[in-house]
Amino acid sequence: MQARDIAVQLPTVTYGDPVTRAVRVMTLGRLPGLIVVDGGGRPRVVLPGTQVLRLAVPRTYQEDPALARTVDEAHADLFWQELGNRTVGDCLPSQLVRPVIVALDATLLEVAAVMASMRSPLVAVVDRSGVLAGAITLDGLLTGLAVSDSVSDSDS
Repeated sequence: MQARDIAVQLPTVTYGDPVTRAVRVMTLGRLPGLIVVDGGGRPRVVLPGTQVLRLAVPRTYQEDPALARTVDEAHADLFWQELGNRTVGDCLPSQLVRPVIVALDATLLEVAAVMASMRSPLVAVVDRSGVLAGAITLDGLLTGLAVSDSVSDSDS
């Protein structure tokens, strides 16, 4: 089995999308993370869900979570509304890690190795020109491995 066999189409975001859209896409799609693509459909960064959350939470609160306790519920709700003007690009660190990418013909073992080494529950699958062809989630990979294993067991 190869990456192309289990890759699925997932919604993506761009650098110019509002952070609120990124959080909404991930939440409504129940995705483990997001793929940020450029105008040509090439993945530029794969963000696990915790990183998407980091886009929404100001750095000062991340560095000192005790500050979050000082914000009452009414002001916390206002805080989320203020995110509307910030874009994904505004919130990404200046030093981006390389995207978590595999080729269409990657084996499931290769996909698993990349997921494990990059600690990402989401991998972008690209064609030969580097354009996003689909994505593989950790759940999709584990399902693919289980199906592949059960097929090989029945062949024995």
